[in-house]
This record gives sequence, structure tokens and C-alpha cells, in this order.
Amino acid sequence: MDRNQAIGFGLIAVLLLAYSFFFTSPEQPEQQAMQETAKIEQLQTTTAPTQEDSLAQAHRVASLGAFGAAANGQASTTTLENENIRVIFNTKGGQVEEVLLKNYKTYEGEPLILFDSESSNTDVAFTTNDGKQVQLSDLYFTASEVKNVTAEDKSGKTISFRANLGNGQFIDQVYTLYNENFMLGYKLAFEGLEQQVAGNNLTFTWSDRLKQLESDLTQNRAKSTINFATVEDGYDNLSISEDKETMTVEEPLKWVANKQNFFTAGIIAGNQFSGARMTATVDPTDTTVVKTLASEIFIPTKDVVSGNGGEFMFYFGPNDYKILKHIGNDFDRNLDLGWGIFSYVNKWVIIPAFDFLENYIGSYGIIIMLLVLYIKTILFPLTYKSYLSMAKMKVLKPEIDAIKERNDGDMQKTQMETMKLYQEMGVNPLSGCIPMLLQIPILFAMFNFFPNSIELRQEAFLWATDLSTYDVFARLPFTIPFYGSHVSMFTLLMTASTILYTWSNNQINSQMQGPMKFYSYLMPVIFMFVLNSFPAGLSFYYFVSNIVTFGQQAAIRYFVDETKIRTRLEENKHKRKEKKEKGGPSFTERMQEAMRQAQEREQQKRNKAKK
Repeated sequence: MDRNQAIGFGLIAVLLLAYSFFFTSPEQPEQQAMQETAKIEQLQTTTAPTQEDSLAQAHRVASLGAFGAAANGQASTTTLENENIRVIFNTKGGQVEEVLLKNYKTYEGEPLILFDSESSNTDVAFTTNDGKQVQLSDLYFTASEVKNVTAEDKSGKTISFRANLGNGQFIDQVYTLYNENFMLGYKLAFEGLEQQVAGNNLTFTWSDRLKQLESDLTQNRAKSTINFATVEDGYDNLSISEDKETMTVEEPLKWVANKQNFFTAGIIAGNQFSGARMTATVDPTDTTVVKTLASEIFIPTKDVVSGNGGEFMFYFGPNDYKILKHIGNDFDRNLDLGWGIFSYVNKWVIIPAFDFLENYIGSYGIIIMLLVLYIKTILFPLTYKSYLSMAKMKVLKPEIDAIKERNDGDMQKTQMETMKLYQEMGVNPLSGCIPMLLQIPILFAMFNFFPNSIELRQEAFLWATDLSTYDVFARLPFTIPFYGSHVSMFTLLMTASTILYTWSNNQINSQMQGPMKFYSYLMPVIFMFVLNSFPAGLSFYYFVSNIVTFGQQAAIRYFVDETKIRTRLEENKHKRKEKKEKGGPSFTERMQEAMRQAQEREQQKRNKAKK
């Protein structure tokens, strides 16, 4: 407060006191004085901040230099929406303030707001030629009317925000939202400002404190990170960690995305970004925030200050392969379908079949059962071949037992004679393993498909309320290490069916003896602990798969005659004997003879050493 203000307040106080002395009733002097004092205090508190605000505002305008002309204004919001999303913009900064996904809910049944001003914000910062730091959030923009647009057989709505700096200079931000889409077109243009902006890059900043959208916070964190794609090498990502993860990319980028379990918010360059700095931070003690993702993405200045401006695209939507695959530039990698061959199995085998069934069947539990039948039908020739191989070795079990008894614990000699027996009978012991190995890509593909399939999200079946996460059949009053505090009934059913399937295999697999037989029953128990917190859809799939496989083997056993197998093996023995007499020993037989001779030499050395 300066001297003139002080004198003014003093005169007002004197006048009010004089008024109260001459014109107030004698019975209320104290009350009247209190009222007048309150008026003075109110006058002081309303006048001083106004001056302070004016000084701060003047300082802010001065700090923005040539861009100070847009430093004053009134903040307001405007909206674009289509069938899928609603986007709210703020004229202060002209940036996205909130994104609502209309067709999805949080795990608590609340509207799914993927982006809001409380937890997320974006901004664009740049340096002026006189060294001042300016952000778009410092400026006020004027919003245009929402207009309908049509381009390339697509219709939608567009809105533009302009910050007028005078003298034909302005900043434009144009957003376009097409119908039936999760893509938000974004154009940033600096008109007449080529001499005002310094540096090679503008910095697009994006800070996102991810809110918990799924019931399983642990899984939610494990699936949340920053993904990106470079122009040269394609997809990459920040590793999942409980600590702070930071990465600086100094090569051109195509897109950067904040990816969660089932949803992604990302920005894609029409041309390319110059590079980026990305950070992912998690606080295990803070259950209100899944993870904090922060990015500084560098936009080439020349792209923005050119006549056409910079073209970009936001994506706010689900991790749905049907949608992501059309975006290009490896953006579909935001849906984790596994690496290498497992990804291709999901894309070419699992997803097409799942989508086909989804068009005709409303229950996802039934879809999973039909998916099992589809996969098992494809794999039936391998299952049959594997069973036939085990049946052949079962027929030869008496001879194998005789070899073991004859050699009395000499494992090397037993193995050689067993291989010789297989050779004579025309049995390949690996023929039962190879079909199982060929099924592994589908087995592991399912481990990626079910935990990341948004189609299963919040879909109920039997006692499971959500097939995309674990089912809770019962809550435990305590926590079992490596198991958890809940009982997943689908996991228990899967474990029981796996033990049944293992028992069935052991009845015909003569090689499964001793410790190997014990471990074959131990593995399902171990998987029970591992899969207890995996999605119910995955456990249910393996339960049904085990039951179908058990049924297939029972049918095969019914139609396969072990007597005929024995007869065929004897025929193979005679044919190979005749072939040997005519053409000499085969390559395998020569290898076996070499092994036998090497064993004899080794035994002779041991005998000499003992003497």
C-alpha cells in the first residue's frame, strides 16, 4: 500500500467515525462501530489484491514478450463428441482437458474418463528469440464454432482455437473428431512467427497420473508403461519396474503412447518427432495412482512455423486389435499379443476365430468353450500322433524292463540297448515329443491373449464377474505366500483336470518312471499357485482344454488296438532285418556301434585304473 492509499483509508476511517458519533443511536454505538470497522477491512481486502493481481498480470504479459497480447482472456470449455468418445477443450491453452470413453466403465461402474485436468495435462513450450520461455497454457485462445467436415468418405466435426497476437500473427490449433472413431486429428500452426520462435524444436509435454481402471492394482501397474516407435527401428517401450524408469531417445520418433491394461492415450506425428525424454514412476505405497508417466516430445520447429503447420493425431481408446491394426507404424503393439511366433498365432489363428464367434454368440464363456473345440480340432492330428507314439512304447515296455534288469543299473548300456530296440522295431521316441512341441506356440499365445483381450473385460460367466481378471470364489482371512488371499475356482478346476490328464498319460507312457513321474504331478500344483491371480478366462480355457484332450485320448484309446500295433512293430523288425542283410548297416546303426565301442574303451580304462 502506497502513501496516497494510506491517506485515503485514513480519511475514510475519520469520516465513518464522525458519522457513527453524530448519527448513531446511543444504545448501539459498539455494534455500529464493529460494522464500520468490518467495512474498512472489506475495502482493504478487496482493493489490495486487485492491485496485486494487476501487477502480476502486467508482469506475466511482459514476460511473454511478443506473445503477451494473448495473455489476457476468459477461460471456457467447448466439446467435440461422437458415438465413442467425448472430448472437452479449454480455451486457456487450447488443449484437451478431458476425454470420456462412452462405451466403457471403470471397475467400480463409474464413467471411464481416460484423461482429465486433475490427473493429466498436455502443453507445448517453446523459446522466443529474446530468450523468453512461452507455453501455450500461458495464452488464451478464441474457439470457433463447431463445424461438420467430410474427408475421404469420413464425416465428423472440427473446432479451431486461435490466439491472436496482432500484426497478422497468430497461433492456430485445429482439432477434428471423425464419427465412429477414437482418433482426434490435431494441427498446430504458427502464422507470421518465423522470426519470433528460436531453437530447432518445440517441446510437447504430457504428464499422466494414471487412475486405477481395473480391480487388480498389481496387474494394472504391471501392464502400464510408455510405449513408442522410432522411425527406423519401430516399436519399443520403457521396461516394467517398481522403480523409476527413464529413457532418452535422440532419434526420430513416430509416436508415443501411455499404455494401460486395456486402454491407451497416445500422440502420433504426421511427419516425425525429433526425439523424446520419457519417465515412468510408481509409488507402491500410493494406491490412488497406478503409475505416473511423463514425456517431453520434441516437435521440429520448421514443421509448425511453416505455412501448413504440423499435423498430428491423438488416440484415446481401447487396446482392441481390430482398431489398432488400422493405425499403422506398429501402433497395434500397444496390445501385447506376445513376441515372435506367439504374436502371429494370436493375429492369424486366435483373434479371427474369436471375432467370428463373437458375432453370433453373446456369452463369452461359451465362446471360450467353442474356441477350445476349434483349436483342438486343428491340433487333433498331432494329438493322435503323440498318443500313437506313446502306445508303441507301451507295447515295448516288457522288452525295456528286461533290458533294465539285465544291465542292473548301468544306465549308459541300458540306454544304448533301448535305442537299439527302438531302431529294430521302427519306433522313434521323439515322435511323441515333436507334436507336443508344435502345440507350444498356441499354449503360450493364450497367455498373452486372455490377459489383454478387452472383449473379456467386465464380462461375467458363472461365478466369475470379470473374465479378464481372476475369479474370487472365496476370500481367505489370511494371505498364502505366492498364492494370495483368494480362491480361484477356475484355477482349482484347471489343476484337477491337469492332474487327471497327467494320470491318463502316465498309464500309457512307459518312459514316465521314478522322479519324472513325481514331477509330472508336481507341475500342476505349481501352476495352481502361479495362475491363481491370472484371468479367469485363461484358467477356464485350460480347464476345458484338458477335459477335451482327455476325451480325445479316451476315444483314440478305444479305436487303437495295441495288438495290431505289436503286430506292425514285429513286421517292421523283419523288414529292417532283411534290409540290413541286403544293404548293410544304416547310419543310425553305425552311430550306435561307434557308441558301443567307445563305451567298451571307457570301461577298459576304468578297469586298468582299478588295477
